[in-house]
Amino acid sequence: MTQLIECVPNFSEGNDLNIIKQITDEIEKVEGVKLLNVDPGKATNRTVVTFVGKPDAVVEAAYLAIKKAGELIDMSKHKGEHPRMGATDVCPFIPIANISMEETANYARQLAEKVGNQLNLPVYCYEAAQPDKNRSNLSVIRNGEYEGFFKKIKEPNWKPDFGPAEMDAKRGATVIGARDFLVAYNINLNTTSTRRANSVAFDVREAGRVMREGNTLTGKIIFNEDGSPKSIPGKLKSVKAIGWYIEEYGVCQISMNLTNINITPVHIAFDEVCKSAESRGLRVTGSELVGLIPLKSLLDAGKYFLRKQHRSTGVSESELIKIAVKSLGLDELGPFKPEERIIEYLLASEKSTPLVKMNLKAFADETASESPAPGGGSISAYVGALGVSLATMVANLSSHKKGWDERWDEFSAWAEKGQGLKDELLKLVDEDTKAFNQIMSAFALPKSNEAEKQFRTDEIQKATKFAIEVPYKVMELCYESILVAKSMAQTGNPNSVSDAGVGALCTRAAVMGAFMNVKINAAGLSDKAFVNDILAKGRTLEEKTKQIEEEIIKIVNDKIEG
Repeated sequence: MTQLIECVPNFSEGNDLNIIKQITDEIEKVEGVKLLNVDPGKATNRTVVTFVGKPDAVVEAAYLAIKKAGELIDMSKHKGEHPRMGATDVCPFIPIANISMEETANYARQLAEKVGNQLNLPVYCYEAAQPDKNRSNLSVIRNGEYEGFFKKIKEPNWKPDFGPAEMDAKRGATVIGARDFLVAYNINLNTTSTRRANSVAFDVREAGRVMREGNTLTGKIIFNEDGSPKSIPGKLKSVKAIGWYIEEYGVCQISMNLTNINITPVHIAFDEVCKSAESRGLRVTGSELVGLIPLKSLLDAGKYFLRKQHRSTGVSESELIKIAVKSLGLDELGPFKPEERIIEYLLASEKSTPLVKMNLKAFADETASESPAPGGGSISAYVGALGVSLATMVANLSSHKKGWDERWDEFSAWAEKGQGLKDELLKLVDEDTKAFNQIMSAFALPKSNEAEKQFRTDEIQKATKFAIEVPYKVMELCYESILVAKSMAQTGNPNSVSDAGVGALCTRAAVMGAFMNVKINAAGLSDKAFVNDILAKGRTLEEKTKQIEEEIIKIVNDKIEG
């Protein structure tokens, strides 16, 4: 399993695109990394770059980028709205696939040591890469910023983790660490008052605001016994926020870092800011994503806003994203392009899925051609996807049926289940063709000696097992799908009962077709225990599906014929 780390360095240049390009060119020349996003900000004079790759390649790409940024950016001349302390202000590593946070932190420290020693640059480690928790918080490390670090770096408590204890006037210092996925997110307000924007930020951020006597803005600060100021916590956990004025847009924003989107997701942060702003006579006009966002965040947001409307959440992925973008106002300041902002879409861009991306005519033409793939397995998966799509349509129509308002949530749950089954079946359309191609590739392996013969045999068996598992998975998913069709035939919108019936016919055909592929491929597998088990389970699924399909057709005909 390939290990993947994401790296999101923030460079203190947001205006000169030539400088930014030179830095990203250093990243792109490293084999094994993929540049995902470059997001410059003029007002902040800061660019957030996102790339992903194998750990060693990410370390090398980050090192080269930090080196180039130090050559091109002069911090003594830098001005910008965002807190900063160096040409490469911060460089976090984020575990993405098949790698632990501990391993990711070790790679971050490896980079920090290399930058400190080879580039002679002061480096601080933060978050998971920093063993001293008294100095692991980025905002605490960066406090004082570039201008204050010439003095701060001389303090014993603030000696860099790597590199010289001497502030570099041109390059500044940098912070390297490892953290969970963070969403940088700005919410736009209809005000130019930074003070009012900060009041909203203090309402929602976890750190809250300093407790004062009397007037919450100008009153005397109240202190704890240890001398630290008392604070009034904000509403949202795992949220950092400040208010600032963005001259480029002519409005104030609440600039937020959502450090754990499982605790406080984007849509909750947005709604809480809306509530706080309204209570202060302000209005949220939209929002802005900085960098990338996981697909789940937008899907969850889309479902959240649909639920608030008592609308079905069982709609397509693209529709959920559209609802999320419009509800959050992510397109207020410029077009929001999901293919450029959602991390899964960027990572998947190199993986072609030729069948499911074809139009209907092209798919039919390809199937009818002299090529043996796509064959019955892929068609079974696609027919199953069409069947559950019909059942899902009935669920959505039922959810929105006039007079059935109190039942919207019941049908929404069925529609959401149907959408999930449809998406899984569509993936298997291409997986079945992939399985066929793996068998063909295995048979084409050389067999000139005993070692090659054995390797070829093993690869054929491995590919054959995969070619059995894919259509069997189609059977399982289609059996679940026919249960959706049955429920919709029984309880769904009576005007669409025939659609539930056609959906049942499709899923029955898909189960039977997929089982044919299981059986024909099972004949070539030497693991007879596996074969006997999967054939027995397959027969059970086929019989149960046929029985349910008969029940559905009777329900449909009884309702149609009165």
